[in-house]
Amino acid sequence: MERLWAPWRMAYIAADGKQDEGCIFCVKPAEDRDEENLLLHRGARCFVLMNLFPYNNGHLMVAPYAHVPSIEELDAETLSDMMATTQTCLATLRAAMNPQGFNMGINQGVVAGAGIADHIHFHIVPRWNGDTNFMPVLADVKVMPDYLHNTYRQLKAAWPK
Repeated sequence: MERLWAPWRMAYIAADGKQDEGCIFCVKPAEDRDEENLLLHRGARCFVLMNLFPYNNGHLMVAPYAHVPSIEELDAETLSDMMATTQTCLATLRAAMNPQGFNMGINQGVVAGAGIADHIHFHIVPRWNGDTNFMPVLADVKVMPDYLHNTYRQLKAAWPK
């Protein structure tokens, strides 16, 4: 029998959906620890945070500073800034990691799959031809080929100055 060791996943399993530190989309940008928090970019109305438990390497989230549960509660300027920031995310991911496609979207509400339903955020997941393999199908395991902080440094270097 083969074993795949992924001890970093224990933090996710142990948390079991609990959020002891408050809303990450409010707490992380309030701190001055961007690299440690994987906060990649700060914009005027929104910011880019890497997903601590990514679906794929380079999984980014664009979130407004405003703590609201729905895009319906955001003003036009914030929505526009989120989309412009998403464009920059795509260009950065292409420059740094050369993905061949992207999954992008918002899970609004718990029933829609939002892990943090009280603070709207936009997901960007880079995809490569052949990045899905037998592991998710047979073992319900996703293989992540690189460390989060390595990916952070790669994306930070590629982010437009």
